[in-house]
Amino acid sequence: MKLSTRGQYGLYAMYYLAIHKDEGPKSLQSIASIGVPKQYLEQLLGNLRRAGLVGTVRGSQGGYQIARDPAEISVLDVIDAMEGPLELSECMTDEKTCDRSCQCPVRRVWQKLTDSINQELSGIKLSDMLRVPDECEAIQHGGE
Repeated sequence: MKLSTRGQYGLYAMYYLAIHKDEGPKSLQSIASIGVPKQYLEQLLGNLRRAGLVGTVRGSQGGYQIARDPAEISVLDVIDAMEGPLELSECMTDEKTCDRSCQCPVRRVWQKLTDSINQELSGIKLSDMLRVPDECEAIQHGGE
């Protein structure tokens, strides 16, 4: 399983907007500084806007801004907006893909893993990403 660039870049964009949430709307150009091509970023921000995670402001001082407090937005919210619901197997979303889905032991494994991943991602908020981990804090301060 590998997260696509849509999910990765969407999370980078949301992280950028969370960091700069008190600075007003951010231009597409400034958000693109995270390393996402502007045309691609515009599509991603559209998905995030439709999901209610990003707002837009029109005008010369306009741009994009986070729509809710970072403590209210989970990584799962962002991934769902970018990729759709996370499912490890096609049989998870459509039982008709396999005539044995109800009694399939492998499907139960995929379901358990899917549920665990979704639970973990829903527990990580953008506000958690804004905190510097303790081990990085020591490195930033010269190992003090």
